[in-house]
Amino acid sequence: MNTNKPLVKGFYDACSGSIQYIVSDPQTKRCAIIDAVLDYDEKSATTATRHADALLAYIAEEGLELEWILDTHPHADHFSAASYLKEKTGVQTAIGADVVKVQALWRDFYHMPDMATDGSQWDRLFADGDLFSIGSLECRVMHSPGHTLASITYIVEDAAFIHDTLFMPDSGSARADFPGANAEQLWKSISGILALPEETRLFTGHDYCPGGRAASWESTVGEQKRTNIHLQGSGADFIMAREARDKTLPFPKLLLHALQINLNAGRLPVPEADGRQYLKIPLNAFSTVAW
Repeated sequence: MNTNKPLVKGFYDACSGSIQYIVSDPQTKRCAIIDAVLDYDEKSATTATRHADALLAYIAEEGLELEWILDTHPHADHFSAASYLKEKTGVQTAIGADVVKVQALWRDFYHMPDMATDGSQWDRLFADGDLFSIGSLECRVMHSPGHTLASITYIVEDAAFIHDTLFMPDSGSARADFPGANAEQLWKSISGILALPEETRLFTGHDYCPGGRAASWESTVGEQKRTNIHLQGSGADFIMAREARDKTLPFPKLLLHALQINLNAGRLPVPEADGRQYLKIPLNAFSTVAW
């Protein structure tokens, strides 16, 4: 393994509890953006680029060169800024190859027959075990389904970007009740992450600041094994508890807004004849969820 240790900078979005990352190679000053957020106010249906612009400002200030725009999965709680960042920089975008399965599933929910379901909205679709680089940093992709069908983990030397598998130890794990999600698969994905070396740094996709503590997003494999509140029993215990908890959780407030954008790599809808862009929300498609 390369002894070069990546530098990781997290950017917290309090509105969605999301963390955006810039991971960079100290030797070559090349970097990647992971899980960038496009600002969206659901009350006014207004978008903005404040968070994405902050990433670009940091890259400029640090003298970095952007090499990748990466997403770990199609997000259900914020709009992806991948398309905006590609427009601004020309840098290649990537996501997990099984996004095509999520596209096919949600095209029916949205009744969008023209939505491409071949992943062509991204420049690269990563499969399990694929290798790539950020400067001199060696990177490996690990398929980590369960929260979504398409979730992947990016392992960059001693750092792993684990999206919505595990949260910080005091918050447990991600829900597994979205269409295509599965608690048993989530447990297998968590087990794969915990099989990494104990000192591996883990960077989660969300933090909801339980008890009012400050936002936090970095742990280690060893810390998660010892203290994560959802990992203190067997796999069967985890699956049973996860499925029971998910039945009580309300539907994510931005899921129906966000997925139609994020399954198109963050591209906003094409303007209609009046020049405006419109979201499409299916009514009563999920009538059995908790309110």
